[in-house]
Amino acid sequence: MGFGSGWGATARSRAAVLALALVGCDGGSDDAQSKGEDGSTSSDAPATSGETGTSTAAGESSGGSTTSADGSTSEATTSGEGTTTGEPDAGYPEPDAWPPQSGPGGPAVAFDEADLFQNCAFLDGGPTDADHHNLVVMFDGYLLLPWAPEWGAGGLSFFDVSDPCNPSEVGTTTSVSMRETHAIGFTEIAGRWYAATAHVEEGLLNTGGGVMFWDVTNPAQPLALSTLQLPGHLYPDAYARVVQSSFWQGDYLYVGGSDNGLYIVDARDPINPSLAAQEAFEPTLRVGQVQVVGNLLIATAAEGPRTVLLDVSIPTEPQPIAGGDFVLEDSEGVPREAYFANVTGGLVWYAIKSGGGGVMAYDVRDPNNPTYAGHFDSGGNGGYVFVKDDIAVVGESNFAGLYDISDMGDMQSIAQLNLEGDLDTATPIGNVVVLSVDDEASPGQASSVAPYLAQPDSQPPFVNWSVPADGAEGLAPTSRIGVTFNEMIAPKSAWEGSVRLYETDNPDVRIAGQISTQESVVNFAPDGVLTPGTQYTFEIPAGGIVDYNGNAVTEDFSITFTVAG
Repeated sequence: MGFGSGWGATARSRAAVLALALVGCDGGSDDAQSKGEDGSTSSDAPATSGETGTSTAAGESSGGSTTSADGSTSEATTSGEGTTTGEPDAGYPEPDAWPPQSGPGGPAVAFDEADLFQNCAFLDGGPTDADHHNLVVMFDGYLLLPWAPEWGAGGLSFFDVSDPCNPSEVGTTTSVSMRETHAIGFTEIAGRWYAATAHVEEGLLNTGGGVMFWDVTNPAQPLALSTLQLPGHLYPDAYARVVQSSFWQGDYLYVGGSDNGLYIVDARDPINPSLAAQEAFEPTLRVGQVQVVGNLLIATAAEGPRTVLLDVSIPTEPQPIAGGDFVLEDSEGVPREAYFANVTGGLVWYAIKSGGGGVMAYDVRDPNNPTYAGHFDSGGNGGYVFVKDDIAVVGESNFAGLYDISDMGDMQSIAQLNLEGDLDTATPIGNVVVLSVDDEASPGQASSVAPYLAQPDSQPPFVNWSVPADGAEGLAPTSRIGVTFNEMIAPKSAWEGSVRLYETDNPDVRIAGQISTQESVVNFAPDGVLTPGTQYTFEIPAGGIVDYNGNAVTEDFSITFTVAG
């Protein structure tokens, strides 16, 4: 496995990178071309969207280890238990002192039992929405709907869903450059918030595409910033040579590129991103979902049975993990194909395709020895899967299935939900599920809201897995630290007061770093290398990080680990 370039210098000034007046810089290699939404190769600070992005606002808002290549296990085992060194500091901010969200947060309405599992509202991106929808997430107290067909021309729409059966649009920006998007994460750089989607070049004869960057600081007016063409992208083949997913961790965006493998994009400057490395798997892995927790990258096949685990302790030089390339097999040892996957609690959850459908889980807490953990056959044809608490939610083409996974050896079906069209995605948001179809929808009804719990979500989130494990030794100085939660997390609540790294023997020495959040995963990437031979404490204190409904973590979580040397 080889990459085109090594890891560059980590020291930088984020404020300088994205100052209000930005000097244009080289867009990257000859193969990876970066350009602003107006077609230029450099850009001023985001004040308005480019020519291909138009914006409407319905209201106003203000923004606010794994194993080494030799197969050793000292850094590999992970657990649910539980930079450049800065100058001594008087202490961290209070965990809950992060800037308030602009929106009201998740669904806050109770439902009668008779209302459960029934569609009560529809979400639409506006007159140019082609009714091809995928996942939804929440950001800054609003529901974010990224919508676009596979051939491009879509947008980002934000909604107030505090009364989920009466959603109200907050703002929408459209772009001809945006393509169907299956994952979206967030990071803050120099006081502004950014997200990434899939991208395809405009025009019938254009086959190029890659990733697209947005400024989402103000949900009433998301700004389309730039696009980055990735080598090998080939549309109209909708599966073999396109971007299937992306995952933002620290300075880098990890991109699942189907048969093109894994791209690693330097995203320190979202206005001028560049390709840092590309991985081609042998044999070819049609990379669908990519997720990163700490030093562990999980790449799963789209429409295949294979998963590959990689050590990304050096962010642009992934290394294979002994035993970490495996084929999904059910309890009878029969290989099973999955479409997409999701990780939480040390388990990778797979949406199983035809031949049984339903959901399957593999335990990857020991990346050297992934093991089968459970499976439920539904008779469906899986698309995408999300897990909230003890419920797995799976889009299965003809229906969406909700499954009780509290007993891994005896999973049970809770309910099936319906929406006309190819129902591949169902996303749990508080006490409702947002159903989304990516083809054959009724006009204006590509996403619907269906309550599945009577009461609004009042349960706190909690950490259910960490990479590295508590007590791990021998970590690379370039390591990142990641945790997963039992549910999706409000990105703004993961900040310097609620995600902390410091020297164990000198807790007044704060380690500066970048925090990124994607669904239920929170990562901390130190700004520079950690000190060899030093023990560090990673801490998530109670009262800081919250879920979509504002429920805060109630118990402190901490681990210690020691850097090699």
